[in-house]
Amino acid sequence: MKTSTFAKDIDRNISENSSVYRRLQINYQRNRKQDCTELIDAAARAFCYQDCQDKYWQSEEFSLLYGTALWESATTSQKLILNHLYWVAYYCQIISAEIATIYFNQTSAAGLYAEEDFRLVCDMLDLESSQERAHIHAFKTIAEQVEKALFGKRIFTYPMRSPFAETMVFADTNPFKSRWKQLQLQSFGMLSAGNSFLACQYFTVRGIRTLNGKLVQHKLSNFYHSSDEKKTIPIPSQISYYHFLDESFHFNSSTIISHDVINCLKPPTKFETWVANLGIKGCQQDHYHFSAAINGIFWYDPALYRCVYEILRSPIFSCSNSDAKQMMNRCFTEESEGLHRSFQTHFEAVESYKAYLEPLTYIWKSNREMSTMSSNSIEKYLKRQKKALSQFMRINDFDNY
Repeated sequence: MKTSTFAKDIDRNISENSSVYRRLQINYQRNRKQDCTELIDAAARAFCYQDCQDKYWQSEEFSLLYGTALWESATTSQKLILNHLYWVAYYCQIISAEIATIYFNQTSAAGLYAEEDFRLVCDMLDLESSQERAHIHAFKTIAEQVEKALFGKRIFTYPMRSPFAETMVFADTNPFKSRWKQLQLQSFGMLSAGNSFLACQYFTVRGIRTLNGKLVQHKLSNFYHSSDEKKTIPIPSQISYYHFLDESFHFNSSTIISHDVINCLKPPTKFETWVANLGIKGCQQDHYHFSAAINGIFWYDPALYRCVYEILRSPIFSCSNSDAKQMMNRCFTEESEGLHRSFQTHFEAVESYKAYLEPLTYIWKSNREMSTMSSNSIEKYLKRQKKALSQFMRINDFDNY
């Protein structure tokens, strides 16, 4: 007996797949119940840098340039500031990622409109986008207040940016690369808004990026979670904890959509497979680097040189021009505990990404093996820094700093 078109539609209805539908429902309901938006908004309103400038905001290992020559020579007060600047720098990167997430949540939801009974997925994404807006506001409020107090100007922060800007704030880029990335993101946004498979596949990339965040954010949140004095712990530490709670549900959403909901759709065409894998390849390229300056974010350190130089020349460290150059050379071109910690985080990310992609059948071998990310090494890092730092010192006019 030939199956009717109506019956085939019922088979593809997500509510008919009780296990997938139930996982979506539980994740959505629990996220609504524990939604930390009000707590985050209240914390951001109450933040005053002077109230918590004499305390660590996360464990020492999550400090700017931890385990490098600068950290080893820093005073107690300087180490506190480096700890605060890690928070500022880290969440400035998260702001960029979450601006993009808000946009692609909406285009992906639009891509699912044509499917039967996908309202639950769309409602879940609406909630998450609302939470992302609260996160961005809190991170931006605190980061800008800290930099104003310490430097009187921006170092890691930036004005609000487009979702089509480079996701990595400090990337190995140039105007041509940035424009090409912008066109790629705009194109994917249009494609995913009208294609259910690509709408779901976006959450494969989002899942990978969020998985990278979980490696560090769990440790940042634990600083508050494990404290016996939660009422007196600094507000940024509280926000790290609340943010991690929200993001745990967001990661669950990404996994369910990219691993389970996607199987309620037709198998991908060759074109859809090609576009999907290009997105994952782009994620590998974004995460190729690791940073001696900030463990857990895969920034391109030569793009950070200017920021580090300004910090060293500021009244916080009061380095002369020659002393600042010498310290940068020691931090970026010599092996250190900090460099090895960052490389270990990079290695853990590679292995986690492989495990995340393993169940997906449409993934290219180069993506499944994370061949681009896996090809980096400490030896390549040091060789790159020696060349780039020499060029930085040669072409910059340091009298204007």
